[in-house]
Amino acid sequence: MENNEKQTCPHCGSALLKWQPPMEANWGENPQLVCFNDDCSYYVNGWKQMLEKYQQHASYRYRLNPENGVAGPLPVWSATAHRNKIVE
Repeated sequence: MENNEKQTCPHCGSALLKWQPPMEANWGENPQLVCFNDDCSYYVNGWKQMLEKYQQHASYRYRLNPENGVAGPLPVWSATAHRNKIVE
């Protein structure tokens, strides 16, 4: 899936940003692509879903591994969580 075209979030259409996973994560050492749009329906609806289903004040953002095309959630506990790992 390596290419130079911009990847977008399937939930809101925003450009995905490069994000460096922490060393202790099992996503490898290479950057992932993440939607950091606070108005994204995936992120917005995640707050309600996590509270109703798991009684947790948390949500998730759309995450894509550009090396293999596997997508999944990036758990977050606040609107600013993980923003410090965005790669320019």
